[in-house]
Amino acid sequence: MRIKREKYQYVSYLWDDEKAASLAGDEVALLIYRSNLLGADLRLTNYGGGNTSCKVKAADPLTGNQTEVMWVKGSGGDLGTLQASGLAALYVDRLHSLTAVYKGIEQEDEMVALFNHCIYDLDSKAPSIDTPLHGLLPFKHIDHLHPDAAIAIAAAKDGKKITEELFGGSIGWVDWQRPGFDLGLQLRDCLTKNPGIRGIMLGSHGLFTWGETAYESYLNTLDIIEICADYIERNIAAKKIVFGGEKISALPKEKRLAQASALAPVLRGFCSLEKKMIGHFTDDERVLQFINSNDLERLAPMGTSCPDHFLRTKISPLVLNLDPDTDLTNIQAIKETLSPQFVQYREMYTEYYQQCKHANSPAMRDANPVVILYPGVGMFTFAANKQTARVAAEFYTNAINVMRGAEAISAYTSLPRQEAFNIEYWLLEEAKLQRMPKPKPLSGRIALVTGSAGGIGKAIAKRFTNEGACIVVNDNDADRLATAKREFQKQYGSDVFTTVLIDVTSKKDIEDAYAAASLYFGGIDIIVNCAGISISKPIEEHTEKDWDLLYDILVKGQFMVTQEGVAIMRKQDMGGDVLNIVSKNALVSGPNNAGYGSAKAAQLHLSRLNAAELGKDKIRVNAVNPDAVISESKIWEGAWAEGRAKAYNISVAELPQFYAKRTLLNEIIYPSDVADACFAFVSGLLQKSTGNVLNVDGGVAAAFLR
Repeated sequence: MRIKREKYQYVSYLWDDEKAASLAGDEVALLIYRSNLLGADLRLTNYGGGNTSCKVKAADPLTGNQTEVMWVKGSGGDLGTLQASGLAALYVDRLHSLTAVYKGIEQEDEMVALFNHCIYDLDSKAPSIDTPLHGLLPFKHIDHLHPDAAIAIAAAKDGKKITEELFGGSIGWVDWQRPGFDLGLQLRDCLTKNPGIRGIMLGSHGLFTWGETAYESYLNTLDIIEICADYIERNIAAKKIVFGGEKISALPKEKRLAQASALAPVLRGFCSLEKKMIGHFTDDERVLQFINSNDLERLAPMGTSCPDHFLRTKISPLVLNLDPDTDLTNIQAIKETLSPQFVQYREMYTEYYQQCKHANSPAMRDANPVVILYPGVGMFTFAANKQTARVAAEFYTNAINVMRGAEAISAYTSLPRQEAFNIEYWLLEEAKLQRMPKPKPLSGRIALVTGSAGGIGKAIAKRFTNEGACIVVNDNDADRLATAKREFQKQYGSDVFTTVLIDVTSKKDIEDAYAAASLYFGGIDIIVNCAGISISKPIEEHTEKDWDLLYDILVKGQFMVTQEGVAIMRKQDMGGDVLNIVSKNALVSGPNNAGYGSAKAAQLHLSRLNAAELGKDKIRVNAVNPDAVISESKIWEGAWAEGRAKAYNISVAELPQFYAKRTLLNEIIYPSDVADACFAFVSGLLQKSTGNVLNVDGGVAAAFLR
């Protein structure tokens, strides 16, 4: 059955004839183009999931003879962003010759090493475990995807029967089998027994489709998924209820977000017992439909079916037994309510590991949940970084879609626990984990740096981001913040930062900023009070307005930002760092500086007071005293620079060298120098240091503390 492109309702037809024509004759380029189109629609396949291939004739570099070469997505990577460098290229005849070597399913892992003997392009990506699934089928172009609609049928109790009836025998069926050489042989056998079929459904797993051209394969894939989705939606419409109907109502949007931001740091603390985790929250309508349903209690413990899903989401989620309207202001009471639920989850996971492990299984991994469902509110996910947490949420949403479809047409079935374990603790997966880069010093940590849209603040934010931290970039200047957002987006991508407007004199702005940090990342670990203002005037010219502005921003702002951030750190119970960017003016007296200098002195002593009070919470409070950081600094624009130049009887242009010459090291101080000092405090090397002051001024003897 061929569906007209304008009739598609559940898939997106993205093929551009003009673009494809420009790639004509280059089958590998068309493979990449097709892969990117398929990967752009999350209804077709999830991030990092699925793989595609094409087979072409090429010259053997040793003989010069034409030989068949398969280009296939290599290990890792994502279809939506796939490039030529992400493909593996292998001799097809050598792949076929492996059938003579293969001795049975117990040899699966050994076969992966043999793929290397089939490589055509030595510079190409390492082959994935799915390589034989493509190589043992004869088609020129093949798509293996994990569409929610297809997996819903594949994971249904009557999936095989439904597939036969829905497609009239034109789609084959292969029962669940872990990916590998044996599954490739089963696909080949299915095709042999069912000549002329246009695809194969993999039980509990996904879909294989093909074509003789890239376009043919693309259309075939869309058609089959459209048919699956249409069948499911027609059944849902006939039943008129999903997941057994609604059990509870979702809170209004504003209330959901308030509850989520208040609870996220508590959950993050529970999930970070082994290492600090980064969070993600979603109240997507599909998630709400599931978590508010009568069937949640039955379906959630079953876990997912597709191996790609539970590799990202763990065997099953934690469903919170917590009323959506619960008052979350009494944090101790909330922790006492939730703690036994986390203990129970860890015990469940430990029991799962102990019952399913093999003699050579890797050690048990973190027993804390990845997915946490809060009925009436939404879904939280926690992982080592934001991208992984976000993708885990996407995968569990895919799993919800699968359960929704399977329940509509039959009954949902998940993988047996032993099969799930065999995937999760597969030695090949463990080897992949062991090859991952070592975490950066600030991986898993979340920082809010006030005034981070420019100058010192931006330098600190970038240094922390480069070292693995997630950053809440903020400023009181909307235009400046927008510029910084574009810069961070281009340099780092949206998974490592978020932006928010903050006037540090506004309690509401501060509360909103931390709520944003909790919703986007799960909490806060590092607070850097960097927002500043400078006013340099003789005492007779200093106004009450000047004085109030200095103290409101520098002293009151530092206090309120710290106060609100500490409340979140206490929710997490993981300690933290507060860094205050003060000034050598906190210690050195100078002309025309009564308001600014005294406010800086107050900032410095407030740092000491906070350090004394917060030590019991394992929250370190330290200060960095820079001097004369003129580069990129907003406070050096206009009147301040003019005032300081006037005080020293020099021109504004002479200020940088003037300040450098009066230091012991004769050095100009840059924002990056201050950022380095901040990193020194939070890098992990000074875990037992608090109440300290680190001068970054090139050496000003009058500012020495002792």
